[in-house]
Amino acid sequence: MTDLDALARDEKPAAGQRIPLSDIALIGVYEISKILAAPTRLETTLANVVNLLSSFLQMRHGTIVLLGDDGVPDVAVGADWSEQAPIHRPQRFPQRAIDQIVATAVPLVVHNIADHELFDPEDVAALAGDGAQVSFTGVPIRAGDKVVGTLTVDRLWDGESLFRFDSDVRFLVMIANLIGQTVKLHRVVARDRDRLIEESHRLQKQIHKLQPSPMPKARMSGIIGDSPQIKAVMDKIAIVARSNATLLLRGESGTGKELFARALHELSPRASKAFVKVNCAALAESVLESELFGHEKGAFTGAIATRKGRFELADGGTLFLDEIGEISLAFQAKLLRVLQGGEFERVGGTKTLKADVRLIAATNKNLEEAVRKGEFRADLYYRISVVPMLLPPLRERTSDIPLLAAHFLEEFNQQNGRELVFSKEATQVLKSCYFPGNVRELENCVQRTATFAVGDAIVAADFACGQDQCLSATLWKGKSHEHPSTGVGGLGPLPPTAGDGSYAERPAAPRHIESGDTHATHAGGLAAGSDDANERVKLLDAMEKSGWVQAKAARMMGLTPRQIGYALRKHSIEIKKF
Repeated sequence: MTDLDALARDEKPAAGQRIPLSDIALIGVYEISKILAAPTRLETTLANVVNLLSSFLQMRHGTIVLLGDDGVPDVAVGADWSEQAPIHRPQRFPQRAIDQIVATAVPLVVHNIADHELFDPEDVAALAGDGAQVSFTGVPIRAGDKVVGTLTVDRLWDGESLFRFDSDVRFLVMIANLIGQTVKLHRVVARDRDRLIEESHRLQKQIHKLQPSPMPKARMSGIIGDSPQIKAVMDKIAIVARSNATLLLRGESGTGKELFARALHELSPRASKAFVKVNCAALAESVLESELFGHEKGAFTGAIATRKGRFELADGGTLFLDEIGEISLAFQAKLLRVLQGGEFERVGGTKTLKADVRLIAATNKNLEEAVRKGEFRADLYYRISVVPMLLPPLRERTSDIPLLAAHFLEEFNQQNGRELVFSKEATQVLKSCYFPGNVRELENCVQRTATFAVGDAIVAADFACGQDQCLSATLWKGKSHEHPSTGVGGLGPLPPTAGDGSYAERPAAPRHIESGDTHATHAGGLAAGSDDANERVKLLDAMEKSGWVQAKAARMMGLTPRQIGYALRKHSIEIKKF
């Protein structure tokens, strides 16, 4: 506790004791400095200062007026005002007197405002009221060399009060200087805050421009889904779209490789140019060469005119080569030259042409295995697999099935003038299906079921699987022995890869299993009545390849976890724990 704290608490001097004016001024400066140091709003701080001044001066009213950058008062507080009073209140401060203090930057002392030219009759009426003699003292508030406001007090002369105007002016000047430093600090902080906010907004705009905008459910590209798997792919597409790197889309047939390729094109800087697609598996080698590179007139029988190839048509845009794993080794060499240098000649021509093309390739083939067998050039593999991307099969994003099914049903309704909807049970049937044909098979299933639906809502009994007529079950029945790469029937383990997460398509066993048929499965799984020894070998193989994770082994074999558990118990196979 300081001596000033002790002296400040003595509100009344002892009998016959008179506190020196210097001590009063010192106490006042000390108390006001504590108020100015408090972390409050500027208006609140100034109002507290004026209220405290009334205990040190025989004042009637006190006012602090702060000027804005344009010289117009924008903050005014008084001892008996609210926290921040309206600005234009002439009864509270005389404007002409304030203007002179600001203009001259010197204190103003008026013994009787009624006799002074700076005070209008309205000012006198507001301050003097009943015609009593009122004095006025005002000092400038400085922030450096600039006057930023005024501190004024007015006092009522009652014939008894003894005023020492020179001492009061010195005291008010000290207080005004403290206020000026506080105002300056507040304004510096406010400017810095505004500058930082503006800088933050500017940086946020720059970051927003640099960051890839989240890819919407691009119905214009046919991509529908909000599962974590599909969102992860869409986020990667948005990032890759900013560059010109070659993209290799891997995944099973029907996963929407062309749709994702088009979405990447639409998000890229090349969106205003052409998106050209070629299905390499659908064309013979001679025709494919002409399609991609073009041909000159007379190059071969039927070439009656010069024709541009797909590379020329896609100049500045994107070229999508689907099923690239199906092209021959001879044509792979020709394609490699174009991808390396961007140069090619039309069939039958000698002029070297150039094309600026962003290449997107797609395949459902195990290219790594093809390279090992010599069926695919390693140099071409590395050229197209700059950014490999795996598209998840539909069975790994079952939460998207209701969205996709609803979209396909909506298209069917629009084309056929119907208003069909899915019942809750029908949606559950769709979510329980395996769909080895992925989205393409789901669309086929929805359209077929909607075609035969008789009511206003599609129910579980409307599906072909409920009538033992599932096309997938018929298609893949008994096929596991014809596809040794499938492993243990249905979907086998992922093929060996070079670490890029690629996936080779293989036939899958559908899971249309009635709830009452606990042990029966469709083709490729542990079929009832199969050889026990062979069944045990398949089961052990699947468990080993899945790391002894029953759920994963069940997916590989086209079974449910419950069926896997039953089979393990049946063959007395002990679960390995790691």
